Amino acid sequence: MGWFYGFKLHPTINDQGGIISVKVTTANVDDRKPVLEMVNEF
Repeated sequence: MGWFYGFKLHPTINDQGGIISVKVTTANVDDRKPVLEMVNEF
């Protein structure tokens, strides 16, 4: 593993392609955490 700098965008979209929610995280955050948080909101 190396170092990563920057940000990640985690969008949640519906079946019609509409954006339901968006979360921005730093590059070192595990992708599963913000996605689970966004899915559990619904």
